[in-house]
Amino acid sequence: MNILILGANGQIGKQTVSNLSKNTAHTVTALIRKEEQRADLEKLGAKVIIADLEDDFSSAYDGIDAVIFTAGSGGHTGPEKTISIDQNAAIRAAEYAEQKKVPRFVIVSSIGADQPESGPESLENYLIAKGNADKVVQQSDLDYTIVRPVSLTNEPATEHISDYTQEKSTITRADVALFLAAIIDNPKTYKQIYTIQNGNIPIDNFIK
Repeated sequence: MNILILGANGQIGKQTVSNLSKNTAHTVTALIRKEEQRADLEKLGAKVIIADLEDDFSSAYDGIDAVIFTAGSGGHTGPEKTISIDQNAAIRAAEYAEQKKVPRFVIVSSIGADQPESGPESLENYLIAKGNADKVVQQSDLDYTIVRPVSLTNEPATEHISDYTQEKSTITRADVALFLAAIIDNPKTYKQIYTIQNGNIPIDNFIK
């Protein structure tokens, strides 16, 4: 499977590239914005394309079988950048997939994207943007999976997750990346939304 990673230079994106590149059944293409980011992604085993998610990046889809959107504006940016990346770029990513006949589409969203009014006020714009993108993906004809992790940490992977519970919870970025690699070619995960946290179920068993 030829897989395009959007947001490949991010923390989840890089780990997803690394995980998928270890599988000889996959070829990984990493979309990045800056030339100086190339060497790190190539070391992880990816073919690199330079493009800007805030511009037309549809040419990156040529020869691609699946797309994973892991991009995010980051917590230090303002609402304009949040709308541009987390909403508009994600929507274009899904639309390009439909136009280019790339059937498989996985997007990293966020817990609370379906109910932004229930989250912290400081995250409302972010959750609205994520939720708007999710709606477009759900209304598409793509074989989509929407992944909504809880609060993210940089701890090592546990390789164990569970469905979200109402208790305060977290998940490592490493485990999100493992989950993305595990579901990308699994038809059982098509047309599904997963809200995940660290738990006691091995990732492969969770998917089953």
